[in-house]
Amino acid sequence: MTLKDYGWSHFFSSQLNVDELETHIPCRVIAVHRSGIVVTDADAEYRVALGSSWYADAPETRPTVGDWLLLNTSKDRVARLLKRKSLLKRLSAGVVAEVQLIAANIDTIFIVTSCNEEFNASRLERYLAVAGDSGAHAVVVLTKMDLVADADAFVDRIRAISASVPVELVNALDASTLEGTRTLCEAGQTVALIDSSGIGKSTLVNTLAGRVLQLMGGIREDDAHGRHTTTSRSLHRLEGGALLLDVPGMRELGLASLERGVSELFNDIESLTLRCRFSDCAHHSEPGCAVKAALESLVQHLSVIQQRLVHHLRFGHERSKQVELLN
Repeated sequence: MTLKDYGWSHFFSSQLNVDELETHIPCRVIAVHRSGIVVTDADAEYRVALGSSWYADAPETRPTVGDWLLLNTSKDRVARLLKRKSLLKRLSAGVVAEVQLIAANIDTIFIVTSCNEEFNASRLERYLAVAGDSGAHAVVVLTKMDLVADADAFVDRIRAISASVPVELVNALDASTLEGTRTLCEAGQTVALIDSSGIGKSTLVNTLAGRVLQLMGGIREDDAHGRHTTTSRSLHRLEGGALLLDVPGMRELGLASLERGVSELFNDIESLTLRCRFSDCAHHSEPGCAVKAALESLVQHLSVIQQRLVHHLRFGHERSKQVELLN
């Protein structure tokens, strides 16, 4: 095992100076606990406590799963947190919301949802915004395709939210349906799975890994939701060499700094704003507003469709009456 097997790349090595290369040890965070973090240098794992100084600044400055750090030669103290290439975060639930880091340096985020009543379009929209803001590549994994007669209808609902996001339709119990998902799990790449609790994600994790990584709870009879079993964030190696990060289910997803994610999700609307006559257009009553013009065009188009539909139904009703009279 080498650092490269854990995702080390030129992006991170270029951040080290000559002195640090000789006096410090690069490590990756593979687990986070209340008492500290667990890191690996590819040869062994070490538990490292975080001093109080790490909690004096903003949460974004603290290590999270997937981060790359420099340890001292004794491997018991974090000397520096390296710059991240991606960061998945949310606002914590509760009265006082604060930024909670979920994972760092992720290449692909699998947003897991299912073909049943657990499917929630608005929640998926928020997940896509969070994924877009992270800087990682997002893929929707639609599970339980074997439990519905028309799984493509759920794919259409996803396409209505985002026409560009890749969708993998799978049965988490059938490894053969995960071939497309596995191709996205390349050696040295880090993938993360996020979901709301109880939609079969633990089964998906175990099938992808080819072994039991997460315990699976039963299905609650009152609402057909699963009993969520993932309670901490940790990094696992898959057979193909990819690194899989599983995180606890997130039924309450706060939106933390989602400028980029919202921009990507609604890039068609944003592109219209660039065509407005005034750069500070509020899209209310300003002349030359491209957003208002597009909205008015859409309303007119829908009105024409409605008129044609009414005409079609009325014509069909009259034809039915004529047929009845002839009979």
